[in-house]
Amino acid sequence: MPLLGCIADDFTGATDLASMLVREGMRTIQVIGVPEAHAATPDLADVDAVVVALKSRTIPVAEAVDQSRRALSWLRAAGCERFFFKVCSTFDSTPEGNIGPVAEALQEDLHAGLSIACPAFPENNRTIVFGHLFVGHRLLSDSGMQHHPLTPMTDADLVRWLGRQTRRPVGLVPWDVVARGPAAIRSALDALAKDGHGHAIVDALDNDHLRAIGAAVAPDPLVTGGSGVAIGLPDAWRAAGLLGQRTDAATLPRVEGPAVVLSGSCSTATRGQVAWMTARRPALALDPLALFDDPDQTIDATVAFLTDHMADGPVLVHATAAPDAVRAVQDRLGREEAGALVERAFSAIARAVVAAGARRLVVAGGETSGAVVSGLGVSALRIGPMICPGVPWTVADRAGDGPPLALALKSGNFGAEDFFLGAFDALDSMETS
Repeated sequence: MPLLGCIADDFTGATDLASMLVREGMRTIQVIGVPEAHAATPDLADVDAVVVALKSRTIPVAEAVDQSRRALSWLRAAGCERFFFKVCSTFDSTPEGNIGPVAEALQEDLHAGLSIACPAFPENNRTIVFGHLFVGHRLLSDSGMQHHPLTPMTDADLVRWLGRQTRRPVGLVPWDVVARGPAAIRSALDALAKDGHGHAIVDALDNDHLRAIGAAVAPDPLVTGGSGVAIGLPDAWRAAGLLGQRTDAATLPRVEGPAVVLSGSCSTATRGQVAWMTARRPALALDPLALFDDPDQTIDATVAFLTDHMADGPVLVHATAAPDAVRAVQDRLGREEAGALVERAFSAIARAVVAAGARRLVVAGGETSGAVVSGLGVSALRIGPMICPGVPWTVADRAGDGPPLALALKSGNFGAEDFFLGAFDALDSMETS
């Protein structure tokens, strides 16, 4: 039976966490949504961790809580004993939620006491100092995330931000305590719990801090955080005799075929990646206003562009734009309708290009990834080797007899400038089962 059950609030966040667990030697499968009672159950034999990928980051709080509780119930029935609520490394949320309400619902169902919240991911330049989240050398609120179209992060103080979302007080374990190791962290957490705190933001500046945090909280039933804090959990569970050692966690079958990049993210990093690839490979910008005026014609033209070029190497279609352009579209169409319009388009485009022979897809953006995997009928993903911190290659299990697909689902802010083409190079060179 799997030891660890994870609930992720978006699709790329799910693969981010799964990738980290695989890197640390846990064979991991990702399921898309909560499996329905009448659906075929994913094969969990020889699996150490299961990640349920939800699309709950920006939906109404009550719906996010309900979906997360159903995921927890399914994971418990699958035999999981430890649980992880995966949130974005930039703590994407609003003052009302959804991180705090979901975390408290999971605590209640697990009869858990205080649990940590640690989105730090130093390998991707996310660090926490005295409760303040930094992206590189900038506070989160000055990093570009303050312009996020759905979850603008205008306050880098995570103690204050999470405290707006929770019923129970939020405390802090500062970096100087973390630097003293697992015993000091555990002592600080116990003291916060004794004082009535229900949650604790934990500082982290490097992977040594994350490993110490993992060792300190490994006995806890619930951890909330980014994928970075998962680094220290597998070794701690092995030391406790709960987990074995394996060397084959990242192997995948080889998938050949045309390569396509679909980018819906408007993050700073993705804008740079789109510009880099556009200078080197065929690329087409998807116009949301054209989609609104004539969706069928716009989608058909986009699919024709992809199929005309994909036999000659990777090709890109994107709805990636600068903040001012995004706001202009939202002002005309409405924020929710603009986002839904683009997601529906990418879902249809993905189905069409796979039907035309595409077999290897890179998708940028959590909402876009959710739309693509849903549109393709993906029920589960087998997690393979890491392309860059937070982004693995995966092979999809699909309903029916669909051909195997290799998918890389990238969070908007992850990856270097040359990520898109580099991802396909990494796929070509990886070891296969």
